[in-house]
Parts: sequence; C-alpha cells; structure tokens
Amino acid sequence: MTKIVVIGGTGLIGSKLVSQLTEQGNEAIAASPSSGVNTLTGDGLAEVLTDAQVVVDVSNAPSFEEKEVLDFFTTSTANLLAAATAAGVVHYVALSVVGTQRLAESPYIRAKIAQERLIKESGLAYSIVHATQFFEFVRNIASSATVDGVVHLSHALIQPIAADDVASAVGRTAVGEPINGAVEVAGPEQFGLDELISKSLTLEGDPRSVVTDPEARYFGALLQERTLLPGTGALTFQTRFEDWAVRQDWATRPST
Repeated sequence: MTKIVVIGGTGLIGSKLVSQLTEQGNEAIAASPSSGVNTLTGDGLAEVLTDAQVVVDVSNAPSFEEKEVLDFFTTSTANLLAAATAAGVVHYVALSVVGTQRLAESPYIRAKIAQERLIKESGLAYSIVHATQFFEFVRNIASSATVDGVVHLSHALIQPIAADDVASAVGRTAVGEPINGAVEVAGPEQFGLDELISKSLTLEGDPRSVVTDPEARYFGALLQERTLLPGTGALTFQTRFEDWAVRQDWATRPST
C-alpha cells in the first residue's frame, strides 16, 4: 500500500483526490491546517510525511493579492520540499496551470512560476500537472471581470475541465513514475472565454451581460487567442461543460 499525503486534501481538488486514491487501495492522507498540518509554519509536516512515498500539493493561496500569494507559494513550497526531502519522499507532485509562462503578467501566475521553479531545483523526483481552468471556477471569472454589473472578457480560447477530471489526472500522476517535467490536462471543448462565461450566466439565471473586450485582462494578464490552451499531446478528458453544468444546483435550464 502506497502512502500518499495530499496537501490541501480538504479542498475542491484535494477532497476528490483523497477519495479516488483511497478507493484505489492507497493510504491517502488529507493534510491541511484543520488536520494540524500547516505548510506556512511547517507545523505537522514531519509527522504527516513519516513513511510517505508520495506527496501531492494541491493547496491554494487564501489571497490572490500579489505579495500574499507569492509569500504563500514560496514559503509553503520551500517548507514542504524540505520536509519531503527529510522524510525520503520519492515522488513530489504539484498541481499548476496550463500556460504559466504565457501568463506571467498575472501576480497569481508569477507565484505559481516561483513554486514550480522551487520544485524543479529541489533535487526531488517530481511531476507537475498543468490543468486548464476548472468548470467550478466560472463564477470567480465572472466576478473578477465585472464592472458596474457588466462582465468584460476577451474572446481568447479556453478549454476548461471538470474538477473531478483534474483529480483523476493528479491521482494517475501520483501513482505513476515521476516524469521530472509537466503533463497538461484539459476538457474536451474549446470556447471563447466570453462565450463560456455567457453560457454559464445563462444557465445560472444570472442577468449580467457579457461584453467582448480584446483588452480585458484575465486576473491581470492580457490574453492572446491561444494563451489559455494546452499544447499538442495534452491529456483530454471527456466531461462536457453543459453536461456538468446541468447537474449543478445553479443550473436552471440547458442553453441553446
């Protein structure tokens, strides 16, 4: 039985991942501040990583403000890498974002780039999963782009993915051999970003309108047409956005 410690194990991806790994017969441990494991302070790390073969980091920053998000990812990752090295962990897995190098205008993505650099330079065998945007994040995208009740977004292409599928991809990576590189995962469909959010607002019964604006920024980054898309060879899952959306509590009717 493989002991896999999931940092951020009570969050959106982490809770799904722990369930999936456990069902597959692994000893999956959900580690988070609520369980006494704090990567920012280092508290509980040595104890939870004892006898662990794999550590998976799917934690996220509590704030997207530039200083706070950078401090979170650099401090927590440095502490986690040091503890994993001391514990003899043989595979370090982290979840990150498709297009990191193309999105460096975004403070959040700069923090993720810093996180990835620490992992690559740690000397540990590692795998990084680059995922496209989650279906579950469409509300946040709409909120971040709303000005005076109108949502301003570019028509840049996006290929979103369900959180369940992200968890599956991370789980598959965790039980495999380290690749010492990154794998990209995405959903099956491409949308214009403005189109995706307009579709989600309609399904939710949200009256906000979406205005297509080529200059609209995406969490601080100016998008080109393919900035958010994975490259050739990405692992593609089959859950369609509309099939996922109609199963949500907020979905009022199918779109046309």
